[in-house]
Amino acid sequence: MKRISILGSTGSIGQSTLSVVEKFPDRFKVVALAAGNNVELLEQQVRRFRPSLVSVLSGKSAEALNTRCGDLGVRILSGIEGMIQVAAAEEADVTVSAIVGTAGLVPTMAAIRAGKDIALANKEVLVTAGELVMAECRERGTRILPVDSEHSAIFQCLLAGENRDIRKLVLTASGGPFRAFTKRDLVSVTLEQALKHPNWSMGRKITIDSATLMNKGLEVIEARWLFGVASEKIEVLVHPQSIIHSMVEYRDGAVVAQLGMPDMKGPIAYALSYPERLPDVSPALDLARVGTLTFEEPDPDRFPCLAYAYTALEAGGSMPAVLSAANEVAVNCFLEGKIGYGDIARVIKTAMDGHSPSAVKNVDDALRADLWARREAERIIGAGRVASSK
Repeated sequence: MKRISILGSTGSIGQSTLSVVEKFPDRFKVVALAAGNNVELLEQQVRRFRPSLVSVLSGKSAEALNTRCGDLGVRILSGIEGMIQVAAAEEADVTVSAIVGTAGLVPTMAAIRAGKDIALANKEVLVTAGELVMAECRERGTRILPVDSEHSAIFQCLLAGENRDIRKLVLTASGGPFRAFTKRDLVSVTLEQALKHPNWSMGRKITIDSATLMNKGLEVIEARWLFGVASEKIEVLVHPQSIIHSMVEYRDGAVVAQLGMPDMKGPIAYALSYPERLPDVSPALDLARVGTLTFEEPDPDRFPCLAYAYTALEAGGSMPAVLSAANEVAVNCFLEGKIGYGDIARVIKTAMDGHSPSAVKNVDDALRADLWARREAERIIGAGRVASSK
């Protein structure tokens, strides 16, 4: 039985992970949970899965949870120290890293240093400090098992060959809700439209990232570090049906693809059970019913965020951290109605243009770059340096 610690248990990935655990109680046991401040949902999770350790974001939420769960004998912590203890929980074999944003970096590194395998669903961990994270994994002998459907697909496709034989990795993208929109149409899109993803049910931040294609840009940076492949060998292809989750082309011309219904429980279960596969995790794929699979090149004019990610990866050093943090601030402001959809890309580009990349030698360097970008993005927005298109 694998014992599991989950960072971000009340989020979309965290809840899906618990669904997998619940389906296979003889295979998995939850020993620790960390969440934000959704005390009501977290109480339900604690009562259902009986972890020995739980952490929440604030001390106030910890007090509230302690009142609600006082009869269960669970240890309740708060803040970054609480997340670190959950991530590195002594009983855990695998830590699921599903906290959104750079907040997941420090606890994920703590889990790696404690020798835990990482089921990684947090893009920003590798985007912000990919080289450091992978070096730490090599030193500690731990594994990163990708949870993102695209990286899980590549991970599976790579079982068919050797890394030295890779010609390119192909990350597929649904194209989001605005795939067929013209540039003029994009000027007036609303938050409600942006949150209506055609294929996937995800958290609000990642859904907006999918709409701008920043999600795919972050995945390109992730893939570079996860699989040790140069950026020029990583391509993005729009595939609206979201049936082929990604592909690997080998030097002999063979292309290996991983297919499945758009359902996150599949890659989550594979990361938890690897190298085994569990039965009946995702809905069966009926290709005859799907009928047609189509592909198209992404349009850099309508979706510039993808190009910004390649630029950040090529610049190296602290630039990917700046890209990620500026995007996080801009998306949050869009979700709060403070800026328009088109302003997201403009905030990111302005912040990147104002940054001179420096080496990221440790986690503190990555966090400093992240903090600089957040402040810069907030300054750009506050100064009105983006044209309002709300």
